[in-house]
Amino acid sequence: MMEQPLLVDYSETQKGGFRTLPFILGSAALMNAATSALTPNMILYLMNEYHMDMTTGSNILYIWSAITNIAPVVGAFMADSFVGRFQMIGLGSVVTLAGMFLFWLTSVIPQARPPPCVASNNICRSAEMFQLFFLCFSFAIIAIGAGAIKSSSLAFGSDQLKREVYQGNARAMESYFSWYYAVYALSILVSLTCLVYIQVNMGWALGFGAPVLLMLFSTLLIYLGTPFYVKLKPKSSLITGLFQVIVASYRNRCLRLSSQSADIQYHQKKGSATVLPSEKLRFLNKACIVQDPQQNLSPDGEATDPWRLCTVDQVEELKALLNVVPIWLTGAVMSINISQNSFPVLQANTMDRHIGSSFDIPAASFGIFAVISAILWIVLYDCLILPIASKMTGKPAHFSTKERMGFGLFLSFLSVLVTAVVEVVRRSIAIKEGYSDDPQGVIPMSAMWLLPQNSLTGFAEALHAIGQNEFYISEFPRSMSSVAAALLGVGMGVGSLLASFIMTTIDDLTKRGGQESWVSSNINKGHYDYYYLVLAGFSLVNILCYIVCSRAYGPCKEEVMEEEKP
Repeated sequence: MMEQPLLVDYSETQKGGFRTLPFILGSAALMNAATSALTPNMILYLMNEYHMDMTTGSNILYIWSAITNIAPVVGAFMADSFVGRFQMIGLGSVVTLAGMFLFWLTSVIPQARPPPCVASNNICRSAEMFQLFFLCFSFAIIAIGAGAIKSSSLAFGSDQLKREVYQGNARAMESYFSWYYAVYALSILVSLTCLVYIQVNMGWALGFGAPVLLMLFSTLLIYLGTPFYVKLKPKSSLITGLFQVIVASYRNRCLRLSSQSADIQYHQKKGSATVLPSEKLRFLNKACIVQDPQQNLSPDGEATDPWRLCTVDQVEELKALLNVVPIWLTGAVMSINISQNSFPVLQANTMDRHIGSSFDIPAASFGIFAVISAILWIVLYDCLILPIASKMTGKPAHFSTKERMGFGLFLSFLSVLVTAVVEVVRRSIAIKEGYSDDPQGVIPMSAMWLLPQNSLTGFAEALHAIGQNEFYISEFPRSMSSVAAALLGVGMGVGSLLASFIMTTIDDLTKRGGQESWVSSNINKGHYDYYYLVLAGFSLVNILCYIVCSRAYGPCKEEVMEEEKP
């Protein structure tokens, strides 16, 4: 993930190459399939086995998702600065395996979870403190371990194909990235179909045991390739450099900035074309001012104290990051919609999911339609939409990253709006059929009604996620490509925390005075249609904020290049 700070150990130049990729790709695919298989049905497990209400169970999953998405940033910092990528992947694999084993124990040891409800008088005991601690501890271990793996897995594979190490096909790196994301998508499809089917039809013990075996194979596979890997030595992290700018600018806050750049000496990175800092966010320029060359610089021109004096490049890297924060925040708000994984499972669980006379689609498997839609959009965009647009305009058509991100936000708004409309229909049928007190009763309404909302979610995520990544990579200096890759995951983590706050707030407000909560565990008595209308309102405001932020940001580099073309 964090490529710039690492150095090649040239004593290992006979290692690496394509022979290492089966170990790396296979391990990553098995890990992703194992961890992805836990989340789809988890709300049902928490509500049925731990007797949690909808809000409590969802909040646990939101926090779990947030840690999973934010942990890779910490893992990348540790890998680059102290541990190394291979050691980080290996350690993360062992930790993830331990966490998944602990979680599997909750399904096989009766004492690890509350006793079953007494059907005669409908008495359900809540989980004890130790049982909750054991459950949440296993979740935390899985999230930290998976984050450690994801922080380094993609970059570790690219290390094996660096030009200094592997003198092969010029398209080696491109092929590797294509295979990595293809294997990643395939592993999600396997987890949403096969592994979810095992959980639903063969019980929790076997359903959660299968991912443990996959994680065991993943751990063994990554270590089996040890003799063939190129292992880069950790040096320093780009993230550390960003923090150094903040500290240095604060410590030098008393310095005066002159409008005459000739009056100030700035510390420059050797070989860098960036000579002077930009005028944006000028207070950060104090971090790269050389006050006393004899005292601040060593004989080789390096800063004697990097926490007091930084390079112009470091300052510009932090400015580039701060400039995109407003647009990044709109993406984090959109992630609130994407992180709504609990209710769709309960909703599908009450609908007719039959295909033919004997096969039932598992409720948690409907998320696969969002994945398929995302893949379909990528194919259609390149093979159909752009060619048609080019033919209509008479010149090569191209939609900028900001346009695609904005359209993704709009489709996300439509997805929650459609979800609210479908829920109005579903809830009215459930009440009409007499299922008000039976939230698990199957109503005469086809689950195929859920396809539009899942498809819109997939389209929106593909548009916005790809646009976001391209936007960050094109706007940031090349040295910040790893930070660009991390921003999307951090935004999803922040979105999960915001989703938890919104659900908790709506639950507290709507159940006052003895009223049924909108996000009740009984979805037929609750009002999830109102809840999704609230999300639609947030999405609409978010679109307006994005338009303002996009215009305030000004033209991005790709737009400037388009305007400069003759």
